[in-house]
Amino acid sequence: MTVRKNLQRGFSLVELLIVVIILALLSAIVIPQFAASTDDAASAAVDTSLSNVRAALDLYYQQHGEYPGSKTAVPTQACGGSAGTGVATGGAGATAETAFLEQLSLYTDKDGGACSVADANHKYGPYIKKPQLEPEPFKNASVMEVVAAGDLNMAATGTDPGGYKYDSKTGKFIVNITAEDGR
Repeated sequence: MTVRKNLQRGFSLVELLIVVIILALLSAIVIPQFAASTDDAASAAVDTSLSNVRAALDLYYQQHGEYPGSKTAVPTQACGGSAGTGVATGGAGATAETAFLEQLSLYTDKDGGACSVADANHKYGPYIKKPQLEPEPFKNASVMEVVAAGDLNMAATGTDPGGYKYDSKTGKFIVNITAEDGR
């Protein structure tokens, strides 16, 4: 009799179906919450990156009277270390991007000339720790488009390449994704 009772103790098909339905309902509720938290984390990360770079831009502007990338990073005064190489040809393009990164990540003189060593001539900065930008989390791109349009209403490039966009005349720094233009 005892052996028979032990053999009959199991879950019925109805009980198993109820458990499976409950698990399906829970997963339908929980999984979208994880997706939303991932989007929220990406938004928070890009907001922090933008805030940090904008603070560095403001400090650079206060000390130099112009935004980085608008002038050349090649120093006119003696540099005791590695000199900047970025030539700001009109404040736009790849050479202006190099000047921008060097002027923010190296020591600079009053004219924006960059040097890897602090000395009597190069006493400003550095404003950021690394000579490259953190990738934005939406497309994981760290590329930067530098323009010199002087447009305070600058918007992302229509092709949505990702990364960042910067205006060397106004200091406006944005994520280069149309859907994120409000940042």
